Parts: sequence; C-alpha cells; structure tokens
Amino acid sequence: MRTTRLLPLVLVALLAACGKSEAPKTEAPAPAPVAAAPAPVVAADGGKGADVFKKTCAMCHQTGVAGAPKLGDKADWGPRIAQGKDTLYKHAIEGFNGQKGAMPAKGGSPSLSDDDVKAAVDFIASKAE
Repeated sequence: MRTTRLLPLVLVALLAACGKSEAPKTEAPAPAPVAAAPAPVVAADGGKGADVFKKTCAMCHQTGVAGAPKLGDKADWGPRIAQGKDTLYKHAIEGFNGQKGAMPAKGGSPSLSDDDVKAAVDFIASKAE
C-alpha cells in the first residue's frame, strides 16, 4: 500500500528532472583537421531541433528514463510516429500519460515555445524513420 503511494511521487520527481539543463562542460579544444572537412549538413530548422533535444529532451530520451523511448529506437518510435506528427506534437506540448510512461508538457521546460518543441519532435522522429 505504501509503495503504491510512493511510486507516483518518484515518477514525478524523475520527470521533473527531464527539463533541467546541466552546466556546460569544458573540454580541451579539438586538434585542427588535416584536410578540409566538408561543410556540415544543416537541418531545415537550422539545427534548432537538435539543440532543444540536447538541452531539454536528452536527459530522458537518451537513457530511457521512466519509459521514455530512446533516440533512434525505431521499434519504440515506430508506432508513435505512425500516429502522425500532429499527435506527437500534441503529446510533447501538452504532456501525455501512456501505458509505458509519461511525457511531461514541453519536456518539463515550460519556457520552450511550441515551435521549439515541434522542432525537437521533428529531430527525434527523423532519427527513428
């Protein structure tokens, strides 16, 4: 009985951490390339979706916290993507409680705009198609 009351609180605490950003880590500069590298391919959104993913979504979707489907997991994302982008956008923006886990609204980061969330959804979906 006590465990069933505690479980939702633990889940809420884990999900609340999903939108938190970590302090940037400093690394040694990379050595200069020997030959000129080709220009990087920039996503249609200018890389905004990847940036939002790294800052907000990765904490849960990189590791699978609380049942979150992992980035690039086609088996886990396939049925979700099949529901259509509008459904993915709605669940990401408004939040969603499913059989496997819960998605906090805007990944727990209410300061994100709807367009930022949509860009992140597009980025995540592109990795699983």
